[in-house]
Amino acid sequence: MKFSKCFIKTVKDAPSDAILPSHKYLLKGGFVSQDGAGLYNYLPLGKIVLEKIKNIVKQELDNISCNEVQLSFVTPLKLWQESGRSESMDKEMLRFKDRKDNSYVLSPTNEEAMVNLVRSRVNSYKDLPLNLYQINTKFRDEARPRFGILRAREFLMKDAYSFHDSVEDMNREFRVMQATYSKIFTRLGLEFRVVQADSGAIGGNGSKEFHVIANSGEDTIVICQSCEYGANIETIFKDKNEVELLNNLSYEQLQEKDLAQKCTCGSKLYFKKGIEVGHIFQLNDKYTSPLKATFLDKNGKTQNIIMGTYGIGISRLIAAIIEQNHDEKGCIWTKNTSPYLCEVIVSNTKKQDELDTALDIYKELKANNISTLIDDRIKQSYGFKMKDFELLGFLYAIVVGKKLQEGIVEVINRKTSETTSMKVSEVISFIKSELEKL
Repeated sequence: MKFSKCFIKTVKDAPSDAILPSHKYLLKGGFVSQDGAGLYNYLPLGKIVLEKIKNIVKQELDNISCNEVQLSFVTPLKLWQESGRSESMDKEMLRFKDRKDNSYVLSPTNEEAMVNLVRSRVNSYKDLPLNLYQINTKFRDEARPRFGILRAREFLMKDAYSFHDSVEDMNREFRVMQATYSKIFTRLGLEFRVVQADSGAIGGNGSKEFHVIANSGEDTIVICQSCEYGANIETIFKDKNEVELLNNLSYEQLQEKDLAQKCTCGSKLYFKKGIEVGHIFQLNDKYTSPLKATFLDKNGKTQNIIMGTYGIGISRLIAAIIEQNHDEKGCIWTKNTSPYLCEVIVSNTKKQDELDTALDIYKELKANNISTLIDDRIKQSYGFKMKDFELLGFLYAIVVGKKLQEGIVEVINRKTSETTSMKVSEVISFIKSELEKL
């Protein structure tokens, strides 16, 4: 893609209410724009990242034989009344009536709707197990939408729902989904931890959260320094005031605190800040019982379908990636999430030899299936182009400038800021080698 043809509009300053790095850089870089409190649009660069995340999630879920569906964003309120959740969601669930005075909600989650889909189509144990998922819009009327797309009112979510003939089989699927989520977040290039969690408004008998480790995380988690044990502090400290106090401490303050208690492996536990990006639940028949979703078992006896539910915050992941990967200049994307892997920067577009060489490098990178943006803008200075590269955070910049007279170009590693000079003929092999290491 040529920069001159791409709808990328960077700005010098972020809004005054943008506190977190992801909020600042995603707005300044033109990845997203804001229409209202907690309401965001995804511009071309943001949409590319969104699609990359969605594709990884879809690939891993399809690999374990999940079936993709797409439910209506609008759900009849009567389904929530059947489950008994219409009041517990309170004002977070946006309700409205149509012209015929029928009541609906903008879906904040879809347990009820998915059970409704299944209960008229699953009749026998032979139809089970079944895992259905969607990547769809959700709406929660947050009292205090903040931190950009980390806590928006409208967001994109992957929600999956599994249905079983026994608790044992649900637990099996729960373990499979935990492993699958771990593969997803690993492919996204994230440092994360799986922790014991409070099931909250979703309910059920047990749940686990997936947290991206980041200084700006709203949640405080306890993890073991030697094994995989982890827990949200809400499951350890029952005093709400103590939980609130710990959550309000900064990352640096938490570093000074630890827990005297030790894990079963004998190692010490300590605090970390985390951003919740995924949550999986063991529901048993919490929703299938009130909604009368049943099946006939091997003995011809009617049983409630056993259920699990599994969510990933797709749009939230964009912000979480930047919260974990940035510097004072801007974004630093991971290999599998960067909108473009390389950016070819023409130092002076008016010099035909620089432009021609840059175009040749650009075409060759594309021919090698390396997604590349070429900054061919005429009016912008070299310094301006470099600041945009640092803000947008693509993995590598290939600068075609004054050294071209010597047959040399420069490759800049965005993450390390290391600059390597090389012959034009060496660029492609160098970039390919560097990408293979990631």
